[in-house]
Amino acid sequence: MSTATTTESTELAPVSADSLAELLVSEERPPRPSAWSASMTFGWRAVLKIKHVPEQLFDVTAFPIMMVLMYTYLFGGALAGSPKEYIQFLLPGVLVMSVVMITMYTGVSVNTDIEKGVFDRFRTLPIWRPSTMVGYLLGDALRYTIASVVILTVGMVLGYRPDGGVAGVLVGIALLVAFAFAFSWIWTMFGLMLRTEKSVMGVSMMVIFPLTFLSNVFVDPRTMPGWLQAFVNNSPVTHLASAVRGVMAGDWPADEIAWSLGWAGLFVLVFGPITMRLYNRK
Repeated sequence: MSTATTTESTELAPVSADSLAELLVSEERPPRPSAWSASMTFGWRAVLKIKHVPEQLFDVTAFPIMMVLMYTYLFGGALAGSPKEYIQFLLPGVLVMSVVMITMYTGVSVNTDIEKGVFDRFRTLPIWRPSTMVGYLLGDALRYTIASVVILTVGMVLGYRPDGGVAGVLVGIALLVAFAFAFSWIWTMFGLMLRTEKSVMGVSMMVIFPLTFLSNVFVDPRTMPGWLQAFVNNSPVTHLASAVRGVMAGDWPADEIAWSLGWAGLFVLVFGPITMRLYNRK
């Protein structure tokens, strides 16, 4: 008798859905972050990764310095008569080459986060879906800027003098960073497609090395065979190197600038949607 009474007294009253929602959401829900806010947050995450792992800056500091010193003193005397003369032609080219080469680390970072399962958490967040990818690229844009400053500083010490002044240098760096941002979409695609970071690096180097070395970074393509000139003169790296070299020298080549921006826009229009499609299906 007492047992039945106790059981009846401990029964819970039915809870409605409205009352349960009031318990779970006691305050007003915060607004959904905008696309820009979400992208900047993931960009700051990429910057914090550099802060906690400073070894990542090796490829934007030691590597560019080594490139400038090595090519200036190896080829300067043979190609231009003296290293000081050659560096006027070489430095903008090495600047382009170094930044383009380090764009592949965007794909490596994407692939590493996939392997760790971090992307599974990102996909559950109520945010603009491409913000994770854009954040990677914004964080890497800082690395490109650091590399540009390091290379220019070393070049100034070795005797490089940009006739375009501060304005030419700033426009050249801005053009280079914009191109690298667009070019990095290719490696985010490979980061999503390939299984390991070693595979991403291998494929990236197979693409980057021909593009950078078969260009006007080191020498004038007029000395090359005709069939090779046809490839070199239409390479996006050649257009970019000519544009950066021109604005820093004060020439402002409008056609080369237009070609560089056109290639950058093409990379975003083609590889951006492919990357997001792979990301949504991953």
